[in-house]
Amino acid sequence: MSHTLVCLTCAVKSGHAAAMSKENTPKPSKDAAAKPKRAQDVYTLVVELGRREGDGLPASATGAGLLCYASGVDEAEAVRETVAVLKTADMNPLEVTGYGTLTEREAQGLEIDEEERALMMRALEENSVIVAQMTPYFAEDDET
Repeated sequence: MSHTLVCLTCAVKSGHAAAMSKENTPKPSKDAAAKPKRAQDVYTLVVELGRREGDGLPASATGAGLLCYASGVDEAEAVRETVAVLKTADMNPLEVTGYGTLTEREAQGLEIDEEERALMMRALEENSVIVAQMTPYFAEDDET
């Protein structure tokens, strides 16, 4: 099992923001100003990856599983952002399973260690996707 920590901020958003100047920044509409901003939360997600050229997985791997912490106003947004970020990193997300927020996981009686809490807080503070663990999958050798 390989442990990897990677912070993947939403490249789509950051690239878009970097290309905009004060002159061409859109002004918020009156409707947007009237809507209250929804609070972000952090969701625990497991992403199953297939293979794609340039994905960075070991050559003999058939895919991988990623443990991610992603911020979003709801789980659906966290999943969309995670998939978008992974695709910009030349990865091939096939399936995403959500395991809820910190509060939801604690309500289920799960123990969350300090390292995991710190990664969740980092994802929230940076409005990002944190890949906390990557486990490559390998085909079983049929000859044994």
